[in-house]
Amino acid sequence: MPPPADIVKVAIEWPGANAQLIEMDQKRPLSSIIREVCDGWSLSGSEQFALRYADGPQLYITEQSRGDIKNGTILRLAISPARAARQLLERIQSHVIDARLEALKELAKLSADPTFAAEFINMEGIGTLARLVESGTQSHLLKHPGLTVSFFSPSFGEMLAFTLTAFLELMDHGIVSWDLISLSFIKQIAGYVNQPMVDVSILQRSLAILESMVLNSHSLYHRVAQEITVGQLIGHLQVSNQEIQTYAIALINALFLKAPEDRRQEMASTLAQKHLRSIILNHVIRGNRPIKAEMAHQLYVLQVLTFNLLEERMMTKMDPNDQAQRDIIFELRRIAFDGDTDPTGTEKRKAMYTKDYKMLGFTNHLNPAMDFTQTPPGMLALDNMLYLARVHQDTYIRIVLENSSREDKHECPFGRCAIELTRMLCEILQVGELPNEGCNDYHPMFFTHDRAWEEFFCVCIQLLNKTWKEMRATAEDFNKVMQVVREQITRALAMKPSSIDQLKNKLRGLSYSEILRLRQSERMSQDDFQSPPIIELRERIQPEILELIKQQRLNRLCEGSCFRKLGNRRRQEKFWFCRLSLNHKVLHYGDLEESPQGEVPFELLSDKIPVSDIKSVLTGKDCPHMKEKSALKQNKEVLELAFSVLYDPDETLNFVAPNKYEYCIWTDGLCALLGREMGSDLTRSDLDTLISMEMKLRLLDLENITIPEAPPPVPKEPSSYNFSYNYS
Repeated sequence: MPPPADIVKVAIEWPGANAQLIEMDQKRPLSSIIREVCDGWSLSGSEQFALRYADGPQLYITEQSRGDIKNGTILRLAISPARAARQLLERIQSHVIDARLEALKELAKLSADPTFAAEFINMEGIGTLARLVESGTQSHLLKHPGLTVSFFSPSFGEMLAFTLTAFLELMDHGIVSWDLISLSFIKQIAGYVNQPMVDVSILQRSLAILESMVLNSHSLYHRVAQEITVGQLIGHLQVSNQEIQTYAIALINALFLKAPEDRRQEMASTLAQKHLRSIILNHVIRGNRPIKAEMAHQLYVLQVLTFNLLEERMMTKMDPNDQAQRDIIFELRRIAFDGDTDPTGTEKRKAMYTKDYKMLGFTNHLNPAMDFTQTPPGMLALDNMLYLARVHQDTYIRIVLENSSREDKHECPFGRCAIELTRMLCEILQVGELPNEGCNDYHPMFFTHDRAWEEFFCVCIQLLNKTWKEMRATAEDFNKVMQVVREQITRALAMKPSSIDQLKNKLRGLSYSEILRLRQSERMSQDDFQSPPIIELRERIQPEILELIKQQRLNRLCEGSCFRKLGNRRRQEKFWFCRLSLNHKVLHYGDLEESPQGEVPFELLSDKIPVSDIKSVLTGKDCPHMKEKSALKQNKEVLELAFSVLYDPDETLNFVAPNKYEYCIWTDGLCALLGREMGSDLTRSDLDTLISMEMKLRLLDLENITIPEAPPPVPKEPSSYNFSYNYS
């Protein structure tokens, strides 16, 4: 019979005695259990004792934490936290150096225990430690007769290091406020940071204490900022000790993070003047030691805080009436079309500007300033475009002129792309967001250039133009291109390129065809489509998913869609609406004077076609309304969106879908209505996505279970069924 859940079997140790093996009843008071243990060793005054873990951090056990004790745990009987705090407080004020050193060493270890820390703080222990530091840490004792300890002696360095360790541990429990720290204490700690040739242990703890002050108190930030200069902290980055470098960057990050908004740009300028980036690159990133996790986190925090300086421009809308801002757009036009001379006359000049702004790819040709009124990316997009035009002028001109010479259908709009790309890069690099705890995702290449953000944009805008050409994209494919570009960028960043040039090399290997190959490969690997059991499962699931897609397509046909009417002459655009009856037996359609805002009732659709009369669905150049006019330029654009319904006797209902999505919905829906296969790209995409999701859900219960390639062998049938029993 298993023991009760409230009974825990533990061993309890006491120096110089045999361990006691007891069954601890978790329902009994802890004081009662301690009394029994003391009685077992004939110890009086059980209220002066407590239980601690014998291994690990050796924390005290309280009524609140006793539930964590497991069977087989080794505990130790120790003096109570209050008694230990009282003894240590007395010992750290001893005039005997060795006794004081041992007391501070033990205090540094016990201060991590929240139970002990609460008792020590209640006895004004933090004030005692602070006074020791403020007075030069035992300087008043150094003058005591018979003591000959100097500031640079090993004993003094050890005592100070343990004192600062205990102080930091006690403060980290959050029991008392950092605002109680005196100015003289701050000056003393700052002095250890600013002092040359200070002991490494003292320097580490001093930097950590200053960082905690800045992060936990607004008032202390200003005091620390007055005592510590950026130049002094940067000096600590040029040492060989990575822990010192980590603490120094952590303090820089804390000062950066807590600085008022109006001072952050000023601090960034100071860091740039002190060449912080190049020092980190040469002494940390390219050092001879591997980057540890904490250092990687601090580099990530610095990277995020640096990019967050872009937030103000990212959230600033362009003022169309601000002439200085409009001059930037004029500058973009001038650089791109430098050889063009402005015509005389306001109207001619306005027409020429409108034409140029269209070639530059702005959405609003008449007033491109309106393109920068959405935040994000706001004015940051315009800053990026201007940097490209000025610093990489040949690249800028090539991109603009190359696209202006293409057909309108296939041109890659530079302005629109630059704005959307800037927004995407802000999302990828989390501009404006606070750093995440525990994240180590820093990118070495951003420490290799003073204008890393702008250079990153310039590389990515060239990638976008290249991918646009590889995909043979049109304006309707804009979002698809941006999705591919996002994947190319994120995959390249995941490879951690060490420089901008290496980023370019990574992106060259991530062409559109390579992205398609990787997607397919990952899909095959992730879902293990090669395994016979998985293939069989897919075949069983597929009919259900196809039926689900079919119902969705038919439901959309029941909602109906508005289509544009095509005519031979230029006249006012007219529309017509078509929808499927709820019983899926009749197509209702009729003319409209304008595009509807919602569903059109059946009563307003005067014409109808019985589904039983439909013979087939024709698409593209096979449609009657495309055969006659397919040679005309204006009809090439609608060729991919055209489809027709052929019904008895020999009539056709001709459609031109408003976009590719509606085209796929209607052609799929009509094929499903006729009992034929739905073969559009949208159906294939939906089928892959839904099957993948459904298979993952069904395989969750089989996680970590190996699925064999073939079923296990069936046991052989016995040769004889004549069984007998040997009684001997």
